[in-house]
Amino acid sequence: MMNAFLSFITERYPDILKALEEHLSISFSAVILGTIIAVPIGILLVYSRVGWINSVVFFIANLFQTVPSLALLAILIPLMGIGMRPAILALLLYSLMPILRNTYDGFQSVDRGVLNSAKGMGYSTVQTIMKIQLPLSLPYIMSGIRITTVYIISWATLASLIGAGGLGQLIVSGLGVNKPEMIYIGGIGAILLALIADGLLGLLEGWLSRHFHQTRESAI
Repeated sequence: MMNAFLSFITERYPDILKALEEHLSISFSAVILGTIIAVPIGILLVYSRVGWINSVVFFIANLFQTVPSLALLAILIPLMGIGMRPAILALLLYSLMPILRNTYDGFQSVDRGVLNSAKGMGYSTVQTIMKIQLPLSLPYIMSGIRITTVYIISWATLASLIGAGGLGQLIVSGLGVNKPEMIYIGGIGAILLALIADGLLGLLEGWLSRHFHQTRESAI
């Protein structure tokens, strides 16, 4: 088994690298787009004066989480065809809730006394967000992004079922031709990719925390 495993890596490493590149493209496109959408919406909900809007937005975001992955992909095929686009959109929809919830909770966790002090110092709403709330809520936001990234990398293996490629293609092909080494490469590759991504995001969180340290100290 080990010889077959190593032989497959040696002979098919261009295909493995291509599958890895596709998996990275699908996963990180979904996470980045989800972050760009969910973080501003979470901030807006904090400042929303209409309570039912928050309920509706969270209901819709949570609704996407309840739809099975294969069902969502099947729904998108008639609308967008097959390939990376529907796969990225499906994963994007799954990424919204955890990032949105953590952003909202992070901003809500900021001490009201700190916000009142900022207001007394003449800070505008934008200044309060950028200089006070965003730095203080950073651990919450990054936690949501890290959890989402790990899940999205795992779910992206299903993208191969609609022709989007990725490491899941190795798994599906391995099942089709009864080659365990292909299944192992695809599965282990996805696991390692998730662990590496989580580690890198942890380093990014640390760097951002240090970058905002002075702001947090002045806020407190």
